[in-house]
Amino acid sequence: MKLLKYSTLLLILGLSISCKDREEPTPQVDPGSNAAVNQWIQDVMDEVYYWLDDIGTPIAEESDPEDYFESLLFRPTDRFSVIYPDFQELINSLNGIELEAGYEFILYRESAESDNVIAQISYVKRNSPAKDSGLRRGDIIQTINGQQMNVDNFQTILSEISSTHTINFLRFNEESDQYESQGDLELTPVQLAENPNFLDSIYTIENQKIGYVVYHFFAPGSGNNSTSYDQEMDAIFAEFKAEGIDHLIVDFRYNGGGFVSSAVNLASLIAPGVGEGSVFSKTKYNSFLSQFDDFQDVQTEFRTKEQNLGNTLSGNRVYFLTSGRTASASELIINGLRPYMDVFLIGDVTTGKNVGSIPFEDDENPENSYGILPIVTQSFNSDDESDYTEGFTPNITVTENQERARQFGDVNELLLRTAIEQITGTPSSGRIEKLDRIDLGSTLDHKTRAGTMIESKSLHKN
Repeated sequence: MKLLKYSTLLLILGLSISCKDREEPTPQVDPGSNAAVNQWIQDVMDEVYYWLDDIGTPIAEESDPEDYFESLLFRPTDRFSVIYPDFQELINSLNGIELEAGYEFILYRESAESDNVIAQISYVKRNSPAKDSGLRRGDIIQTINGQQMNVDNFQTILSEISSTHTINFLRFNEESDQYESQGDLELTPVQLAENPNFLDSIYTIENQKIGYVVYHFFAPGSGNNSTSYDQEMDAIFAEFKAEGIDHLIVDFRYNGGGFVSSAVNLASLIAPGVGEGSVFSKTKYNSFLSQFDDFQDVQTEFRTKEQNLGNTLSGNRVYFLTSGRTASASELIINGLRPYMDVFLIGDVTTGKNVGSIPFEDDENPENSYGILPIVTQSFNSDDESDYTEGFTPNITVTENQERARQFGDVNELLLRTAIEQITGTPSSGRIEKLDRIDLGSTLDHKTRAGTMIESKSLHKN
């Protein structure tokens, strides 16, 4: 029998578990072959896959590994398990490290009467070519490399932004009240480490002190066991606490998930009266792993944080800004905080992902570069609640495609404005132009971290 050791960030530190007995030894194969990769995939899935009792019938062992992995998945229930041709690229991406020019956008049909597709910048990343060139949220891309996108060709054209490319874009002029051409802009992708802590502000409006933080994904740092991003979030909340904020708004609209360790860190800064001994979440494994004591009654506790806001928030309430791209670790926080405080959602229905993954690599076969990210766990809060596969429905429904995109932190930006109105009880007096746009997708939808809740960074075999 073999032994596997799972090294996790939170729950499972150096646990050894016995694999299933095999009636016959696995025959030796060429380590560079598809068969070698697929045997490894099967070994992992037979032990850790959450829907083990419903695992699919494998196709031929010589098949392409991506097809082989797909054949094992319990579709359509399993919407999230994925395979990647390069494990290291997978880990880099989960930590926000990618080859890119540094801007994200949402695609819209130009109008109901037109097949043309436009791309509106969602946000621009610090220390990126896009930031250095002056590109900013709300700018509208009309063409890429001189090509007008439409409903038939936009996916092909978008593949060109992974290398040096030219965009022609528009920017809204507040004085003329219209979009104006900004000409062509050439952008060259670089290996960029994105910081998920995008923006934090404190506003005093009608004697209400409001803390606002925009957080785009969950990662403790840029890799190599760094916790710099978590430490930066701690510093943000230390300032919120020192300034005595009355209300907290957390912007998760583009947050598709990430590492559970950072979710626990953030939740521990928000929830009142929690620390070691207070249950943040409970974790359930498959029928095989659940035979072992170490995988039974698994609970994740809050951390004791001196930067915790405690009981300072008015009405014991926290506001989250959400969208259909709010997923996984973001939803884990929403669910985990609900037993402790009033969680008020503003935006759109969230994705609905209550299951988590562990990234696996084959560290016994250097010729196998693949990484897999199968669903391994289901998460519950301290009240044993996990029923949000259809997403969390907001208390106030608004979608940002209803209006022209304003800068993050602008108190007239739609989602932030709605939260401030809810806090103060005073409607905004600004004139707002309503739009009727259909969301066709986003660069964020194709991020490795989209829809992830990562329970562990690595697997070590002994």
